Amino acid sequence: MGENKVDGWKLGHGYASDSGEVRWDAYGDEDAPPVVLLHGTPFSSYVWRGVARALAGAYRVYVWDMPGYGASEKRDGQDVSLAAQGRVFRDLLDHWGLDEPRVVAHDFGGAVALRAHLLHGARYRALTLVDPVALAPWGSPFFRLVGANAPVFEQLPPPLHRALVREYVTSASGPGLHPATLDSLVAPWLDEAGQAAFYRQIAQADQRYTDEIQDRYGELALPVLVCWGADDTWIPLAKGRELASAVPGARLRVIEGAGHLVQEDAPAELTAAVLDFLRTA
Repeated sequence: MGENKVDGWKLGHGYASDSGEVRWDAYGDEDAPPVVLLHGTPFSSYVWRGVARALAGAYRVYVWDMPGYGASEKRDGQDVSLAAQGRVFRDLLDHWGLDEPRVVAHDFGGAVALRAHLLHGARYRALTLVDPVALAPWGSPFFRLVGANAPVFEQLPPPLHRALVREYVTSASGPGLHPATLDSLVAPWLDEAGQAAFYRQIAQADQRYTDEIQDRYGELALPVLVCWGADDTWIPLAKGRELASAVPGARLRVIEGAGHLVQEDAPAELTAAVLDFLRTA
């Protein structure tokens, strides 16, 4: 459980959340300042593998798969909404005993981190948002189609489902993904439980969960870095500029040559930007 066969990415610990078991792990010196990484959808902590290992030279780095994602529990009837994930993240920080960590969050994970902070009292030393889901409108035509017809998509024959997931994940990258990386990214969604979970997370991705907090971004009173892939076709760079303008004192760092999946497209550039920000935050 929790191991990626390509390069040994493994989440060796479990936490029983209200939405199912969460798999997690930590890297680096136990006494180093804590950094927590949040993945997006339809991804897992695997997208952070290179950045996590690089940050672990100076920080205690925590990674986790949200309920319904990656190596964490997937089950019928599971609540994997942004509302649930925000509560799970707050509880997980308490479980780890982290009072004020530095947080780095991508895509859907950005909304999770923002909800945990603004609605549930989670405190951060600094917040880095990487191409986050944060501003309306969001949700592609594909997202809306699947969300309205999830039970139908769950019944797709496995070869058609596999092709759909591979094409969808591929579109998150600007320059394209290495075949082995693509295999690893889609693997959690390809068995019977994974196929149902893939459509479940889309069906529950409701914009109202960001509408609830969007008007409160001006309340953020902590250092914030917004990183954005210049070639993001999932959430355009204009949204990054809008978000950075809405957060007092936020910095915007545009990553050239990267699409939505910046961790895969430009890992060195992203790591450098995050390290530079964390050192001064």
